[in-house]
Amino acid sequence: MGIAFGKVGQMERIMFKSKLHGATLTGTELDYEGSITIDRDLLERTDMLPGEQVHVLNANNGQRLVTYTIAGKAGSGEVVLNGPAARCGQVGDKVIILSYGRFSDQQARALRPKVVLVDERNRPQE
Repeated sequence: MGIAFGKVGQMERIMFKSKLHGATLTGTELDYEGSITIDRDLLERTDMLPGEQVHVLNANNGQRLVTYTIAGKAGSGEVVLNGPAARCGQVGDKVIILSYGRFSDQQARALRPKVVLVDERNRPQE
């Protein structure tokens, strides 16, 4: 017996929730337990929480990794790959950081993801 896809509200969808686009890696810290440190202000603008799972796409080398966020100093512009993830990029690389969420079918259809574009110093562009 399968899932009744025709009944709204019974199915959950995993949807793109928010994105930090065009961020520049400001550091790598291999001797760390793992994660990505992101300026706290950027986390708030993208509706990402400390500890939230994210996908990091490196536009320079094509690598994609899954990790979790750590809040960095507000206003610092820092975006730092930590632990083993530090091997997936170099300072100056451009990255896209994506978050996803589980939504009911109805919520998914109404969802408007938050997208924050940043300049080369990781300052939000309005």
